[in-house]
Amino acid sequence: MDVSLDGWDIQRFDDVEWAPWGSTGKARAKIIGVADGYMVALVEADPGYTGDAHEHTNAEFFHLIEGSVRNQGVEMKAGDGFAAAAGSTHTDFTTDIGARYLSIFKL
Repeated sequence: MDVSLDGWDIQRFDDVEWAPWGSTGKARAKIIGVADGYMVALVEADPGYTGDAHEHTNAEFFHLIEGSVRNQGVEMKAGDGFAAAAGSTHTDFTTDIGARYLSIFKL
């Protein structure tokens, strides 16, 4: 079997540093993969975190692993997810109890 890593970005979780996420200082993220301009981020948001309002210039995909969030007026619990189309606006994203989630997006 011929195995190639061309086009692959495989990260070891413990080797990736946490970075601040958003402007409030209440969340952090690890970028655990990048390909074709898309990024996979594992985000840990503290209780009281509110996301910055923005417009999606590209699609964004989201999966809530732990906790709960309110997203665009919809209460979401662990296991829930969303896909946001390019051109959609994100004006309501907050967690009262904290959350851990995956976000896949392109800058």
